[in-house]
Amino acid sequence: MAKLFLLRHLKSQWNEEENRFTGWVDAPLAEGQEEEAKILAQKIFQNKIDVIYCSRLFRNMDTIAEVLEHNKKYPIFIHLDKGKMKEWGHFKDLSENDLPVYVSEKLNERYYGKLQGSYKEEAIKAYGAEKVHFWRRSYNIAPPGGESLKDVYKRTTLFFKKYIKKDLKKGKNVLIIASHNSLRALIKYLEKISDSDIINVEVDYGQLIKYEFNKSLTIVKK
Repeated sequence: MAKLFLLRHLKSQWNEEENRFTGWVDAPLAEGQEEEAKILAQKIFQNKIDVIYCSRLFRNMDTIAEVLEHNKKYPIFIHLDKGKMKEWGHFKDLSENDLPVYVSEKLNERYYGKLQGSYKEEAIKAYGAEKVHFWRRSYNIAPPGGESLKDVYKRTTLFFKKYIKKDLKKGKNVLIIASHNSLRALIKYLEKISDSDIINVEVDYGQLIKYEFNKSLTIVKK
């Protein structure tokens, strides 16, 4: 049976210290999370991981680098988006100490538009707690100038079907490291959660979710 692991990145500096809308801002991880990375490595690598997919944001790429450090593996980041990194980042083969990590902005966090970079408390004061909550958690409602979860759902599920589904069909164990809303979108797709109920789905920092599939890619265990 193929296994799929979803992992939200560790806390970023903006999450930990400033409580700001990060979105596509490429903020680094907060310091002092080595123990969390070690615990995650122990949980993840109880299983054989064949391939990793990762958001292009540094906090996601850094999370997998921190986790793999405790498994004595080296991430080789392979860029899937168009550009010189995809064209020129080719290689002949991987060593037994390397693990391929396929990177794409299709797995990035929701784009928060005009809210991006602002402090969450200030946004609540300006727009009201209920409106900000709907911007952050509902399916169809987007923040000003930004993406709704529906928009994120479209890009993440297209990516999933193009790349990840094929690996799972081959029986590979896949780890996806991404941000809150890209993971919520994938969870909605995988678990067939309704548009109205997705508002209640939360994924904490460093939270690991495991799915097991049968040959027809039906979830048999979570």
